Amino acid sequence: MWRATIFTLFPSMFPGPLGVSLAGDALVRNIFEINTYDIRAQGLGRHRAVDDTPAGGGPGMVIRADVLAAALDAGLAAADRRPRLMLSPRGPALTQARARALAAGEGVVLICGRFEGVDERVIEARNLEEISIGDYVLSGGEIAAMVVLDACVRLLPGVMGKEASGFEESFESGLLEYPQFTRPREWEGREIPPVLLSGDHARIKAWREAEALRVTRERRPDLIADVGKPR
Repeated sequence: MWRATIFTLFPSMFPGPLGVSLAGDALVRNIFEINTYDIRAQGLGRHRAVDDTPAGGGPGMVIRADVLAAALDAGLAAADRRPRLMLSPRGPALTQARARALAAGEGVVLICGRFEGVDERVIEARNLEEISIGDYVLSGGEIAAMVVLDACVRLLPGVMGKEASGFEESFESGLLEYPQFTRPREWEGREIPPVLLSGDHARIKAWREAEALRVTRERRPDLIADVGKPR
């Protein structure tokens, strides 16, 4: 079974969206499991404090190295080989290729920061790898962790109803996905492209490839140079 362990100050946020649709069904069928560990369980004093003011001054608070390290040590076995990913806008962006690699492994450990971040020393001491889901800042790592998990879980064997469907999606070939259509044949004066109704599979395949290239050139020209490379 593929296992996800999440270190968070808000364990009640999980499974959240991962408890419905494909992921929720996979959770019920034990294709994967989610375990949460409340970082505050290792908090200090009567109020279970987990943070302190930034060294050198500045706004906000920082999660303490000793608290987070104690949580990781208590919640993970020494022999646990799963990647330890800390959600952070400083990290390299999650890609489809990385999601595939994570899905092919035993699972993942996700650390959700809050406030101004975590003490840099625990990142180094516990070999945490920072990873981002985009160039913006969220209130905490929980939503980002759900994004990482959803990207991985849908790739696990038995999760998607039609296994082949995943191979034509955006980024799998380095291009964005071609436009999709369904019934009715005509809607508000707009018709389904005739080639898609032709029954000629070779022509349909060629049309889809051309459209994927067109859409990518228009919307993400930065991807064109990387076509054919894993993402």
